[in-house]
Amino acid sequence: MRWALVKVALAVTAMVVVAFAVPLGLVVKELARDRAYSNAERQAATIGPVLAITTDRTQLERAVASAETGSGGRIGVHVPASGKNGRPAEIGSRRAPRADVAAAAKLGRASISPVSGGSSLLQPTAVASGIAVVEVFVPDEALTRGVATSWLVLAGVGLALVIGSVAVADRLGTRMVRPAERLAGAAHDLGKGKLGVRVLEDGPKELRSAASAFNAMADQVVQLLANERELAADLSHRLRTPLTVLRLNAASLGDSPAADQTRSAVEQLEREVDQIIRTAREQKAQTQQAAAVAGCDAAEVIRERMDFWSALAEDEGRTVRIAGADRPVRLPVARPDLAAALDAMLGNVFRHTPEGTAFAVDVHNAEEAVIVLVSDAGPGIDDPDAALRRGWSGGGGWGHRPAVAGGGSTGLGLDIVRRLAESTGGDVRIGRSVLGGTEVRVWLALDGGRAPHGGRRAHRLRRTLRTRRRRTARTGT
Repeated sequence: MRWALVKVALAVTAMVVVAFAVPLGLVVKELARDRAYSNAERQAATIGPVLAITTDRTQLERAVASAETGSGGRIGVHVPASGKNGRPAEIGSRRAPRADVAAAAKLGRASISPVSGGSSLLQPTAVASGIAVVEVFVPDEALTRGVATSWLVLAGVGLALVIGSVAVADRLGTRMVRPAERLAGAAHDLGKGKLGVRVLEDGPKELRSAASAFNAMADQVVQLLANERELAADLSHRLRTPLTVLRLNAASLGDSPAADQTRSAVEQLEREVDQIIRTAREQKAQTQQAAAVAGCDAAEVIRERMDFWSALAEDEGRTVRIAGADRPVRLPVARPDLAAALDAMLGNVFRHTPEGTAFAVDVHNAEEAVIVLVSDAGPGIDDPDAALRRGWSGGGGWGHRPAVAGGGSTGLGLDIVRRLAESTGGDVRIGRSVLGGTEVRVWLALDGGRAPHGGRRAHRLRRTLRTRRRRTARTGT
């Protein structure tokens, strides 16, 4: 595909360059020729006023010598004979044949006569004795002066256009090919059993859709394998009870050869079942590890958990808003862990704010991190730092509403969220939301680095988030 795009760009640009450069080259050549003859006509015009005044040879020789190229032997004047006994006079150099000079004088208009080394411009001029002809020699180099340089410039511009179009086509092809190559490589890795492989969803829209579909398929494969291995382990465990009965019955058969064979077969069957259970456990652990490495789609998990909590929110008369969860957002965390963290934050909203309190969930996908914001319109938290410490009960804090009668909560909710964020190199912050209540901001790093609290990029990101939340809070969407 990349080479095909380069060839198409090369062919199209070459045709465009040829279509414009060739006519331009011919035009440049014609302009140089016209410029040379225009200069010759201008030089011939300087002799015309002198001829109109006098045909004296001395005066004409002085005029020719003072002309721009007269001293170089390029100008000649053919004066007709005056009177009955007069003879024609030729002043300066003559290169054109006499027949061409006579034809120009007879026709009374300028003409060009080819001569050795160039051409001569014959310009007729009326004098007292008849028609004089001014001859200006135009050498071949004057006709092509500057043409070669112009052609080289045109060739250079055309070559630069061709190279530029090829480079642009190559970059566009690379942008299209790399996601396709990554998708093909991920498909091969998945076929080899690497369940944790996933594809970065970038590039053109079609390739992003293909990458999203591949990631969803890989997640489904991992889930199916986990279910299959769970079923195998469960069936193996169920076989233990009848095997125990068989072993007890075989022990009561006595010491006959048939009884020994039965006990040996039961022991062999027990060993096989134990091996199946151990294998199923190992494969289940590998599947879970692969799922954690592959990560999950945060937008999908948010939509799923919000669907779960929306029923309770409707019962309590709460207004719910979701923003940023309309497109895939990959996260390097396991799906169950992210779901548990969301449930912990949303559960705190329901526990510690009065019924009818609005809340919102925003997700923002940046270059280095994914930010999940859970905000509400409740009274807020008196001590945000204490809320992040394990064992915080919520009494006198989040909305001053105790979590459960008599003792409050266990304080493990936000601790789960904090540990999830720190496992990626991010963190959790609690502050005041634009809705007026609490805002829990979870920074989940994508590259394993620390959350950039300082710096221009982090400042711009936080400012963008605040602006978007204020806008959505005003519009109510």
